[in-house]
Amino acid sequence: MGMYISFVGATTEELDRAEKDPSWADEFVYELYDNEDDPLPGRPDVGLDKKWAGLQFLLDETDVELEFMMDGFPILEDGTLFGYSAEEVKTVARQLRATPWEQVAAHYDAEEMTKEDVYPRIWDDDGGDWLEDAYDELVEFFGEAADRGLGAFMTFSF
Repeated sequence: MGMYISFVGATTEELDRAEKDPSWADEFVYELYDNEDDPLPGRPDVGLDKKWAGLQFLLDETDVELEFMMDGFPILEDGTLFGYSAEEVKTVARQLRATPWEQVAAHYDAEEMTKEDVYPRIWDDDGGDWLEDAYDELVEFFGEAADRGLGAFMTFSF
């Protein structure tokens, strides 16, 4: 097992209801991911898996103001479910779209990431390639959600 972060698009109505009724939100998001037929019909989503902390390390050195564990609003008190408003998604999408991978990758330093104990603690000279795919998927998710006027649910599992 490990620590994973995932995002899924959410309507303003869903986010409002989630804020008022966290237990509903917990069940709702769980059902989105548990539906075997079409897990997320028509919703943008991205699973960063264990790559989130490496991305966070790199993003902290750029102009992208995204802090996975600090942004959005907490829905569940245990820190496993957060909401991002449509406006927050739009802001992050704009910043991500303006920041090419090459600018982010310039901050990749396996030695420093190992020294800083960045999760999942497997950094080597090829780790930047592993993170590039996750970054591209993150940019795509926020871009699509923003274009559709959606907010997002972010799940953190550990």
